[in-house]
Amino acid sequence: MPTELEELVGFIAHPNPQIRKLATENLVPYSTEQPAIFKTEELRPVKHLKFLIRDHPLTLDVDPLQDPAEANANLLAMLLANMAKWDGLKSVATRKQDSPEALKSNELVLNQLLDLFVKGADGTYNKDADFDYLAYVFADLSKHPEIRQFFITKQDYDDVVPINKIKVFTEHKSDIRRKGVASTIKNVAFDVPAHPAFLDEDQINILPYLLLPITGNEEYDDEETMGMLPDLQLLPPDKQRDADPNIVQTHVETLTLLTTTRKGRELMRNINVYPIIRETHLHVNDDGVREACERLVQVLMRDEAEPGVEEVTEEDEDDRIVEV
Repeated sequence: MPTELEELVGFIAHPNPQIRKLATENLVPYSTEQPAIFKTEELRPVKHLKFLIRDHPLTLDVDPLQDPAEANANLLAMLLANMAKWDGLKSVATRKQDSPEALKSNELVLNQLLDLFVKGADGTYNKDADFDYLAYVFADLSKHPEIRQFFITKQDYDDVVPINKIKVFTEHKSDIRRKGVASTIKNVAFDVPAHPAFLDEDQINILPYLLLPITGNEEYDDEETMGMLPDLQLLPPDKQRDADPNIVQTHVETLTLLTTTRKGRELMRNINVYPIIRETHLHVNDDGVREACERLVQVLMRDEAEPGVEEVTEEDEDDRIVEV
């Protein structure tokens, strides 16, 4: 005899769309806690979830998601985040549609999603939604070169480089938003020709947004402090490092990517990145973080005249950390 939860899963395929909707909303928490319930009968429940897409067409016109009165906007953002794992969704890079007047974006769907993510944070666009899960959409899409190119290209309609819109969320209160943004920045950093813009204070200036989240309230000597970026010199005594070790690891790995060029390595030495990584290694009890810190330190402490540090090109494998 099926359990109540198994019966609820069966309602995903109910003929009434309102019942399908209600069942799906109530099943969302179980997708991570008890994923096995969706894998019965040769994944039949997963196939039935396609009904949700039929009920709320997400053919990337994205209209329901952008409706300020849409009560299920966060659920739609979660669905889009799952769809973004499909490589075919990278076609969004060129997809266009009319932008809602309330959003004040342009016709490119990617810009609309990005503006929705920024303007909709904390319920400011839609009182029922924060759009945090769009961070996961950007993270998955940015694995594709054409999407990475979008994030580093200044947009004509607002004269802003898209990655500059999301970098400000590396210390946001939402774990989902911080994690997705961290992964997006790391993916875009695989584009080595963009590194000068990443490091330039007048362009992307990414380093403060990577270093602040991994910096705690440790004390440094005067010489170390004076050499750091201004943003890191006068931190409050209650400054806390990001509590999620996965996010800390991602930021350290992004810093390592930005040492691919000699200019990047020299800049990080000049602004005393090493003491921050030293303290991160010391205070974060996580093997992944410590290994990432050790890889970065090996690069920063190595003599440039010593063989073994190689410049890489854009053609190198996109989904790996540079091994040193």
